Amino acid sequence: MVMSTSEQTVTTLEVTREEDIAAPIDVVFETLLEQIGPRNEGGPGSPLPMKLEAWPGGRWYRDLGNSTGHLWGHVQVIKPPTLLEISGPLFMSYPAISHVQYRLTAEGARTRLTFAHRAIGLITPEHREGVVKGWTAILTRIREAAERR
Repeated sequence: MVMSTSEQTVTTLEVTREEDIAAPIDVVFETLLEQIGPRNEGGPGSPLPMKLEAWPGGRWYRDLGNSTGHLWGHVQVIKPPTLLEISGPLFMSYPAISHVQYRLTAEGARTRLTFAHRAIGLITPEHREGVVKGWTAILTRIREAAERR
């Protein structure tokens, strides 16, 4: 039996962002569920459809068919149309845990979406660098889709 050890550093990650969206809060919340669920993209024009079971304890996962896929997290809190929190490994297939929060606040006919992704674990440099770009793209798609409705 061959065994090896290595020293790795546990790191943290925090991404926060606010989006001002020219759409009512109910529309933004529904759009959020669609955009992180069946309309999710892995990159520009690259579909990455996800399934979101929108209830406490519900799964957020990528279903690849034939009993294969990737669990991204579980719904920790859902209070339509103001709050969605998910905890789990997300896209990280190594020892890490994330907490993602989407908080929506009605401001007249507009909505403020306050987003936070916090994680701790053996987070790779590639994920630390790419996560801001990925979340920016998702939040932009949510804003644009909600404003088109």
